[in-house]
Amino acid sequence: MKRIKRTLLKGLLTGALAILAMNGTARAWWNDEWPMRKKVTLDASEKGAALADSTGATPVLIRLHDGNFKFDAAKEDGSDLRFVAADDKTPLPYHIEKWDPLMGEAFVWVKLPDVKPGAQTVFWIYYGNSGPKAVRAEDTKGTYDADTALIYHFAEHGTPAMDSSASGANAENAGTAVDGSMIGTGLKLDGKVALTIPTAPSLFWTEGGAMTWSAWIKLVTPQPNAVIYIRREGRKALTIGADNGVPYVEVTTAGGSTQRSPAGAAIAPNSWHHLAVAAVNGKMTVYLDGSEYAALAVPLPGMNSAAMIGGDAEAGSSAEAAGDAGFKGELDELTISKTARSASYLKLAAAQGGDKAAAVLALGEEEGTSSWLSTGYFGVIIKNLSADGWAVIGILAVMACISWYVMVTKVSYLNAIGAGNELFLKEWKHIASDLTVLDDREAEAGMIKTMESRVDKAGQRSMRRAPLYRIYHLGVEEIRHRMAADQCSGERKGLAGRSIQAIRATLDGGLVRETQRINSKIVLLTICISGGPFLGLLGTVVGVMITFAAVAAAGEVNVNAIAPGIAAALLATVAGLSVAIPSLFGYNYILTRVKETTSDMHVFIDEFVTRMAEFYRE
Repeated sequence: MKRIKRTLLKGLLTGALAILAMNGTARAWWNDEWPMRKKVTLDASEKGAALADSTGATPVLIRLHDGNFKFDAAKEDGSDLRFVAADDKTPLPYHIEKWDPLMGEAFVWVKLPDVKPGAQTVFWIYYGNSGPKAVRAEDTKGTYDADTALIYHFAEHGTPAMDSSASGANAENAGTAVDGSMIGTGLKLDGKVALTIPTAPSLFWTEGGAMTWSAWIKLVTPQPNAVIYIRREGRKALTIGADNGVPYVEVTTAGGSTQRSPAGAAIAPNSWHHLAVAAVNGKMTVYLDGSEYAALAVPLPGMNSAAMIGGDAEAGSSAEAAGDAGFKGELDELTISKTARSASYLKLAAAQGGDKAAAVLALGEEEGTSSWLSTGYFGVIIKNLSADGWAVIGILAVMACISWYVMVTKVSYLNAIGAGNELFLKEWKHIASDLTVLDDREAEAGMIKTMESRVDKAGQRSMRRAPLYRIYHLGVEEIRHRMAADQCSGERKGLAGRSIQAIRATLDGGLVRETQRINSKIVLLTICISGGPFLGLLGTVVGVMITFAAVAAAGEVNVNAIAPGIAAALLATVAGLSVAIPSLFGYNYILTRVKETTSDMHVFIDEFVTRMAEFYRE
């Protein structure tokens, strides 16, 4: 029994510590202050992007929507977003292109150190921290590597396109923004107004050097020689366009000769396609939707001049002189790099917006730091619980452990003594004339042998630990003492009335001690019943006072600020009732069992005294 009690107490204390540390986690977790996360898996195998080699440092697009992300669990501006590598230690640079919790849509770019071919790259999104430490941690410039010379998301409305790379090569004039483009907001081109990209050190091209140009394009209608991008310097020029839906790259040398890449299949109008041109080692390669489309054996012309998007204005003329050669359609995610990106790099970029986007990058199920208590409404309550609330709940947790320990051990004890009392009463009925037979091992040899046929040794041990047997033992000792005194005097007498009254007093004393033993520790249940709700109420009142004091200090009433504090304060009352209600039920059950056991002892004493007066009368 002692071993069982020790094991039970150890388990209850362990449970209490687990409750007090419920914000902790047994799993790897980047930061416990961020209670929620999602696994992101980028598949480069044949089932996904089907990459042939590594891409190196690569920005990948995370598309969040109501179907894969709970916007109400994150901060309203998304400032609590964090991206962490698979080791759950290394933060990944990222920046938000669009965040619209009202519409349930967001586009976030995350920089991965590398994407291996034929494998899955795993990283994590962490969110759900509404505390003061969850400040905006975007690193727009760090999301792209040093070879990125320019990147336009075209997310601006009414202002020139901003360069998200470290180069800072912002556009000179504003274009026409269009929502619902390939990735958030894009650029609408009418074939007349072009966008000018100014000269910048990052955009300097050496003769025969390396360069990559890429963008998402959408043709409204096929046009002859529609210019998507052009850069001129003197007589030299590099043009990227679409001739009646056929993408091409065209190079004009300083001598005035012009060469264009071979024609391939035309792209359908009103559909998005990823177009890229990579120049290296005297060759230019055109990629369409991640696959090689055409090649031109001409080196990259050396240039350090301005460029234009969506038109072919001559150097020195206005941006509105694009003329009929301008591209009519939409453009999104224009990127220029100072190196020739690999085929796998461009294939991954195209796959993130194509039909296989869902197969390439997938978001897993939502995970919490420890349990369902960390998420949803309970997560809000726990995160807003003040220090005094935690102190009260900690005390109540200890009280809960004590109450459950008392209830479990007391019920186990009552079950044990109940079984022992029942066995004793069965043997008590077999006593004929000698009341001491159950307590005299020498005299009861025959009785014991007979009893063994009815009760095994374990049952006999249980019987001898029963309260009825201990009271019986006290009575037997008193009878022996008085009978032994009569034998020493040479007289054989029975018990006088005064002796019987004295023995009864001894039995009553044993009854009191047994009752005290049975009732021990039950007072702890009454303390939990009466004290638990009051402690919980104290925690609630203090928590509400702190909440309203904070509102007064802020000088404005905000339901979103008040409600979490009051909800957290009420948790203390819930904790108090959670202690008191089980204790009340347990107390009433135990009290009923105690009364039954006490009644059995009263009845037995009366029966013992009656038999004693009958068997040992003078």
